[in-house]
Amino acid sequence: MFAPRRIWAHLKELRHYIAFSFVILFAGMVVGATNPALDSFIKGQMAGIREMAQSIEASDNPTLLFITFIFLNNAIKSILVLYLGIFLGIVPIVFLAINGMMIGYLVSKAAEQSGGELFTLVVKGLLPHGIIEIPAIIIACAYGLRFGSIMFQGIGALALRRPGWSGSFELFAARTLPAMVLIVAMLIIAAVIESTFTVWLLDK
Repeated sequence: MFAPRRIWAHLKELRHYIAFSFVILFAGMVVGATNPALDSFIKGQMAGIREMAQSIEASDNPTLLFITFIFLNNAIKSILVLYLGIFLGIVPIVFLAINGMMIGYLVSKAAEQSGGELFTLVVKGLLPHGIIEIPAIIIACAYGLRFGSIMFQGIGALALRRPGWSGSFELFAARTLPAMVLIVAMLIIAAVIESTFTVWLLDK
């Protein structure tokens, strides 16, 4: 079950859900970057994170605490999204849309404040850790969407009294375990990069 080849094969089976997750995230980024009406909403979403970051900066070991905070924040949310997808896939869609809007908003605002150096900001501030973190979140949401799809099928099977659905549900639930391990490992690496290498690049 935990063999890399099997995990990769299952990810290939979920390629349509992965592609759909990318589309939702990208759409959220476009909305966040182009819609001024979202300013107060996104600032509200960022307020709690900003307060936590200020507390961590004042600690004795800010780097370690930043790694821990970033990892736990992303890992807990990703695992919740994966399994809460059981509610017809609604939670992963909302999660992707909100995160996309936040990314789009932050990149556009940072570009405005730095005189439009969008390429540099993306390469230094987002790409080093985002190239691992974003796919991890996408994978979690893809599994959540698949869970939602299976629940839709279960409702249909129940209505039509078709047997066999529970077996499909149990098989997919078992496959989420190695996926969860993969997601956690990716997010650990991303948290270390974001708290060290990304910070170093932005200070250059």
